[in-house]
Amino acid sequence: MNRFAYLRPTDIAEAVRAIAADPSARFIAGGTNLLDLMKYEVERPTRLIDITRLPGLDAVEETASGGLRIGALVPNADLAHDPRIAARYPLLASAILAGASPQLRNAASTGGNLLQRTRCYYFYDVGTPCNKRAPGAGCPAIDGVNRIHAILGTSTHCIATHPSDMCVALAALEAKVHVAGPNGERTIAIGDFHRLPEDRPDIDTTLAHDEIIVAVELPAEGFAGHCTYLKLRDRLSYAFALVSVAVGLAMDGDAIGRARIALGGVAHKPWRVPEAEALLQGRPPTEESYAAAADRLLAGARAYRDNGFKIELARRAITRGLAQAASGTPQSQTDKRIR
Repeated sequence: MNRFAYLRPTDIAEAVRAIAADPSARFIAGGTNLLDLMKYEVERPTRLIDITRLPGLDAVEETASGGLRIGALVPNADLAHDPRIAARYPLLASAILAGASPQLRNAASTGGNLLQRTRCYYFYDVGTPCNKRAPGAGCPAIDGVNRIHAILGTSTHCIATHPSDMCVALAALEAKVHVAGPNGERTIAIGDFHRLPEDRPDIDTTLAHDEIIVAVELPAEGFAGHCTYLKLRDRLSYAFALVSVAVGLAMDGDAIGRARIALGGVAHKPWRVPEAEALLQGRPPTEESYAAAADRLLAGARAYRDNGFKIELARRAITRGLAQAASGTPQSQTDKRIR
């Protein structure tokens, strides 16, 4: 691990000034991802800016529109077990509980979860080339060991996947990310926050270097009665998703009124296709309806040497997730057997 300076700002304005002054500085809160990256020398910040004491970022508050505003420093564990989240946004609570371990959830922050970097083998191994670490170096995953890699939204420069469970649920819920920078505050739709790799896979998000996440806003609609988070992985404890699906449905009698579906483990960002959701509107909750949505969600999927199984796995996860949500029987994160 490289040597670095350390600063603990007292307010958001000071934090923004500090990050803007040093292109190699990094914010640190729980540190559950950044410290790993530093130990592997993937990240070598010249300064760590500790934001854990910034006021006003550690609360969950009601919004005027009937939603909730989640401070960037709210720990994942606190968020998952907040009674308002559990009752009104069980999809989000379930996704958080599906991720990491209890110890990590106690430390990991809401803002930090949004900024997680990929778990690609080659990205973490500084002895191999990687376009995400050094643009132009190459992507050995494309022709190498790529079992965990992306099948959607890939480019010739990168086939890494986004690792977060929480962000998949936020994508399905159509959350908004509030950020602050030198020019004041702005709001980014969660669907626009993370990027596809294209020719700059080293840039994960649309957050500028001199900006800080201050909150995540949830809309009033939480799909509490008809939702599920289904995570498929190599082992039932402490593993990243091979494929995950977050589903929220608003039922209209015996038909689907509105649908929201997001996939994890398949792309460089949580994967959502509004046209697939529109196919379900007004249709009965049947295998035929689910299959049509799955086909549209997975249109253009590309298999590499080791990960072709993900396409069929994703198809089955989508149909199973839609069936769970429609029947109001969400996947348990305690008893992880898939019903």
